[in-house]
Amino acid sequence: MRVKKLKVIVISTPIGFLGSGKGGGVELTIISLIKGLLHLGNEVTLVAPCGSKLPPDCQEVDLIEVEGTDQRSWQKQDYLSQITIPINGVLPKLLKKAIELGKKADAVINMGYDWLPLWLTPYLNEKFFHLISMGGVAKVMKDAVKEVSLFNNSRLAFHTYSQAKDYELSSEPIIVGNGFDLENYNFNEKTGGPLGWAGRIAPEKGLEDAVAVAAELKETLYVWGFIEDHIYAQKVEGSFPKGTISWRGFLATNEFQEQLGECRVLINTPKWNEAFGNVVIESLACGVPVVAYKRGGPGELINNGITGWLAPQDDLKGLMSGVLNVSQIDRSTCRAWVEKRFSYKSFGIRIHNWIHAGINDQNYQEEIKERIQ
Repeated sequence: MRVKKLKVIVISTPIGFLGSGKGGGVELTIISLIKGLLHLGNEVTLVAPCGSKLPPDCQEVDLIEVEGTDQRSWQKQDYLSQITIPINGVLPKLLKKAIELGKKADAVINMGYDWLPLWLTPYLNEKFFHLISMGGVAKVMKDAVKEVSLFNNSRLAFHTYSQAKDYELSSEPIIVGNGFDLENYNFNEKTGGPLGWAGRIAPEKGLEDAVAVAAELKETLYVWGFIEDHIYAQKVEGSFPKGTISWRGFLATNEFQEQLGECRVLINTPKWNEAFGNVVIESLACGVPVVAYKRGGPGELINNGITGWLAPQDDLKGLMSGVLNVSQIDRSTCRAWVEKRFSYKSFGIRIHNWIHAGINDQNYQEEIKERIQ
């Protein structure tokens, strides 16, 4: 089947340059999305904050860097927080450049979770699409997503059904999952390694629960990730016996996966509705089973009893039970399960189909006719 090639503008996250770690899993998603689109022969331009870096196999991308002050992440704000844009903010500058480039493109894909690009969408001739990267953490964001859905639901896509349920949509959500370059993750058949945990070091990630399990077992928990909240990190460390946590830092994928693959289990403890859970798939790609709370994306990603164990939300005993029974999980099954579902190539196909269908959506065509008239 012949696939119509697209010219696509991708807008990076405005909360930090690509490669800084501030964007969390969104940074990895952006790279996978770009690789998937390139694999299908699409032309991609990335608009990103200054300092952003792309891997060597993405050099076909036209990277346009924009200067400006980082936008504050909505996950750091209260549910009823108001909209704020810093002086010299990078967000409006990213959008200005994307709108300019979008005049000669088939579509603009916004990867930044913020109010302004959503609000602008109905007023733009450029074809803006949004891959929503978070659950409904703020009322103003939920309202903005609702308005775009009412305008044209095909402009929105989500990672999981659990995430999409946070939003009031005009019709069924478009679910695209996520994708990974699985060649970057080596399968490790070792079964007797340490306990692992990975993610941004912030309260909503629930690190303290994983540390509690490690302390109960009198083991050390290996922790990888960008320390977003230093006070929180210090509080967690100080609440348990010295040496319970081994801070491993925020590492490049090749080094991270090598260390992660040595673990016998990854413990995943979200305290919020995780939109997807990249580290879950990264762990399974290495053959490492995952024990997680049945909350948000991880609840959809883990095949209970096959690729890991799911515990009731915030149930430490259930979490401990999963860790104690992890030897029942076949590590090769974990890897095979990921290969079938989460390569960047399959992700690219899902993204391409979403954008292509949205461009040709009848509602969109009628909308354009009205604007021309």
